[in-house]
Amino acid sequence: MINTREIILKLKQVKDEKGFSYGDILDLMEKNEDFVSKSTLSRVFAEGSEDSNSFRYEETIRPIAKALLDIETIEQDDTLDVQAMKTLLQYKIQKIEQLEEQIEHLEAAYNKELVRMHEKMEQERLTWGRSIEFLKEQISYKDQRMDLLLQAVQDKDSRYDTLLNLVLSCPCRKAKEKEE
Repeated sequence: MINTREIILKLKQVKDEKGFSYGDILDLMEKNEDFVSKSTLSRVFAEGSEDSNSFRYEETIRPIAKALLDIETIEQDDTLDVQAMKTLLQYKIQKIEQLEEQIEHLEAAYNKELVRMHEKMEQERLTWGRSIEFLKEQISYKDQRMDLLLQAVQDKDSRYDTLLNLVLSCPCRKAKEKEE
């Protein structure tokens, strides 16, 4: 049985490697006296077409394979199966490499963003630390002013007490009290 999936993958690889356009492929098929319409050709080379089972081998795949791979009968050739498997393996390796590259790119972007956020948080922590220190200084200054004001009030109270005692113990007051 013919495995059209691997054949289509191989055809796509050859087309990409050699840079063939649809017109180039149609010209190659014309030299072999084969024909497939351009729309059929574009369906064969479309993304994900290898997973479609809508292609008939004899009418669609064989003429393209004959033109691109110089293979007349694929059914008899076991090396094509091996070649198709190698192609599939290469395709999967390329996909893995692309995914690894994407992962590395995402990790780099994530790490860059992480560093930026840590720097921002550190800057904010320093700013808040300076604000807290400033407020502590303000509180300390306020406490000192309150202590000075309290001391001034206590000094005034002490002076008032002294004046009151002097007034009450004044000899002139005692003399007035005796007169009364």
